[in-house]
Amino acid sequence: MQEETSAQAAIDTFLSAFNASDDTYVTALLSQALTPDVTFWGPLGRGEGVEAVERFVLDIRRHPAGAGTMARCSPVDVPGEWARYQWSFTTPNGGPCLVGTDVVHLRRDRIDKIIVFAGDTAASS
Repeated sequence: MQEETSAQAAIDTFLSAFNASDDTYVTALLSQALTPDVTFWGPLGRGEGVEAVERFVLDIRRHPAGAGTMARCSPVDVPGEWARYQWSFTTPNGGPCLVGTDVVHLRRDRIDKIIVFAGDTAASS
């Protein structure tokens, strides 16, 4: 139960960085959720460190269709130190919506690995 609660807290804090009221809060939120040496595998490749994740988050926040909303749309599944969850990113006024699944590894209640699978897996099979 503690693993699930810690994983969900780290994941929800990570996702809240996408929805921060101002870009200046993004770094603080990511620093709470991620280890300094986090490894991030995203749609555009691999990065290391909080700064790499911050660049990704800021790019998403500056989506051409407007600032969107990131939401976790599934429970957090936590088998041990790994967790997965589904998310959706929706832009304003019926703009583009992106869905996906993240798999994260946790170390001492913080995320040290993030693997982003963007897109609907049901649609691609």
